[in-house]
Amino acid sequence: MNETLVQLITEKVMDVLKNEQPSSKKEVKVGVSARHIHLSKEHLEVLFGKGYELNVKKYLMGDQFASEELVTIVGPKLRSIEKVRILGPVRKETQVEISATDAITLGVKAPVRLSGDTKSSASITIVGPKGTVRIDEGCIIAKRHIHMHPEDSKRLGIGEGVVSVRIKGDRAGILENVDVRVREDFHFEMHIDTDEANALGIKNGSFVEII
Repeated sequence: MNETLVQLITEKVMDVLKNEQPSSKKEVKVGVSARHIHLSKEHLEVLFGKGYELNVKKYLMGDQFASEELVTIVGPKLRSIEKVRILGPVRKETQVEISATDAITLGVKAPVRLSGDTKSSASITIVGPKGTVRIDEGCIIAKRHIHMHPEDSKRLGIGEGVVSVRIKGDRAGILENVDVRVREDFHFEMHIDTDEANALGIKNGSFVEII
């Protein structure tokens, strides 16, 4: 291996490491969210059977977890996406979170919303092993946001509101309109979807700077 190639590899590795280590108190770790579903207890039982409970695959934030269970989602033109993971625990209302690319694939007009804001959002059908559920609203493109514990909010001097973040690297850029949400059961992390991550060269565990 010649010296030029070694130098190029070293520089590339250093760039990656710099993007994965926080260098200032206002840098936040990124979690890239793939398409997923939150189900109500009623809809869980329709899809998987009476009395069914989700099986934990991996714990996430607070009491939330990725489950072992997967379903298929179907748009109005019968275009579908299979193996969509369910996140637990069950919620009061069913919600489907997809990317803009997924929305095109499915043929749905899903609005960009924060989790829980599903009024007048898109309709979609969910297919499980035991049954099918069609929701009139509840399908959204998740709006990028930052979760903060109150201690992080105090330390950074940033409360609930809207901020911008700077991304470094080969596909550097600035993301505006990033909502900040503060809650006791949150830990400090920014959530974006796969479209945003791919466009900016971000992966799980990367760090971005709040500006």
